[in-house]
Amino acid sequence: MLKIQIYGSGCDKCKQLAANVDAAAKKLGLEFELEKVTDINAITDAGIMMTPALGINGKVLCTGKLLSPDEAEKYRLFRKLSG
Repeated sequence: MLKIQIYGSGCDKCKQLAANVDAAAKKLGLEFELEKVTDINAITDAGIMMTPALGINGKVLCTGKLLSPDEAEKYRLFRKLSG
C-alpha cells in the first residue's frame, strides 16, 4: 500500500493538492493512505522549503507546486505504480 504525504500548513493550495492527488490515485486504482503533514518541524525535517509538497512512501517528489489531477496522474511514480 502506498503512503502518500501532503506537506503544508493546511492552506487552500495544500488542501487542493490533497484532493487532486487523491482523485488521481483513485482513478488509477491505487491502494493508498493519504497523510496530511502540517507540523512545521516535520516539514522542515523532510527538507521541504516550499509548500505544498508531495511525498510518497517518505520520499519527497514535488515541492512548491500545486499539481492538477491530470498532472498527478501523469507523475512518474504514479505511472510506474499503476502500470
